[in-house]
Amino acid sequence: MTPVAETTGDSVQRLAETLGKIAAAAKAAGRDPAAVELIVVSKTFSAAEILPLLRAGHRVFGENRVQEAKGKWPELKAQFPDLKLHLIGPLQSNKAKEAVELFDAVHTIDRPKIAHALAAEMQRQGKALQLFIQVNTGEEPQKAGIVPTELPALAALCRDELGLEVAGLMCIPPVDEEPAIHFAFLEKLAAENGFTQLSMGMSDDYETAVSFGATHVRIGSAIFGARPKA
Repeated sequence: MTPVAETTGDSVQRLAETLGKIAAAAKAAGRDPAAVELIVVSKTFSAAEILPLLRAGHRVFGENRVQEAKGKWPELKAQFPDLKLHLIGPLQSNKAKEAVELFDAVHTIDRPKIAHALAAEMQRQGKALQLFIQVNTGEEPQKAGIVPTELPALAALCRDELGLEVAGLMCIPPVDEEPAIHFAFLEKLAAENGFTQLSMGMSDDYETAVSFGATHVRIGSAIFGARPKA
């Protein structure tokens, strides 16, 4: 296993390189690089591995699981109160209370039960999170996300019944398909349903996502390096 001391300096360098590639992709698409937010995905990485990036000035991070995030982020948030934490993995309704307490954004609303749970907790805690609806653009049975034909109904529920201000849409393209097709589809769905934010693009395809209008890219291994083997 590579010692943490060797990986941390590299991660700061890779962060800078990634930000440069995002900026270049945005400019090539005629977009303002400032309109694209980099979410550094820190799942499986420890607080010690995250700290160098915080000290380098980065403040936006993503986690897949509420339980794992609870183990490392409260202390980091105490040290860096301006950091923003995004939940980018599936959310269970019984974790809504903890999610609202810890996170600043949730990218994975994919069914009415989750929307109701988040709305209730946000009201109870007096906290407004940035919210995204996850769309299963490939309609893969094993993957989270609402199927595209059901998006208008879920969007209407969030906006009209629950009063949620949903910022935009999120997707994870099928691994065996061209991601550009799915990014273009999500961009179309967002326009049709009145959303302006697009959470799409990961380590292997974020430059393509930026060219299709991504406002949030979720990048982990391109910055931290290979994830530890389970």
